[in-house]
Amino acid sequence: MRGWSSSEAPPRPIRCSTSRARRPVEMAVRVYHRDRPDERMPMIASDARLVVWPGVGAHSANMNYVHMRAGEENVPHTHAESEDTLFILSGRGSIADVANDAVLEFSAGQAIHVPAGLEHQVRGDRGSDVVSVGGPCPADLELLEAIGLWPRD
Repeated sequence: MRGWSSSEAPPRPIRCSTSRARRPVEMAVRVYHRDRPDERMPMIASDARLVVWPGVGAHSANMNYVHMRAGEENVPHTHAESEDTLFILSGRGSIADVANDAVLEFSAGQAIHVPAGLEHQVRGDRGSDVVSVGGPCPADLELLEAIGLWPRD
């Protein structure tokens, strides 16, 4: 793959047809910032930001940024058809595996994986805020619809 120099124009987006669209769509790399989220999900945490999700055109990827305050916990929930993966950037907390009556502790640098269909609840219950990135993949459209974020107008 050939790079391009600053004296050249950047590459143009590739136009293609997909099985999901009847018209050509533009494909291009996009960059998003956690401090400019498209939407928020208060059922996850008071500061849960949807950064990459279907609302911005992602079809199978999902990347949320969550800052859960110490003492906060999300609503127990299930993603029927999505695996939920979270990477803990900072802090310590626990996750309840509701279906198996288990609670697992986690801390910064660890990843959490929740299989599709398993009820779970993330808790900031170990004396510190918890900052994480990740989320259900593919995006949980059923959940997004239930909280009024999908489909987009």
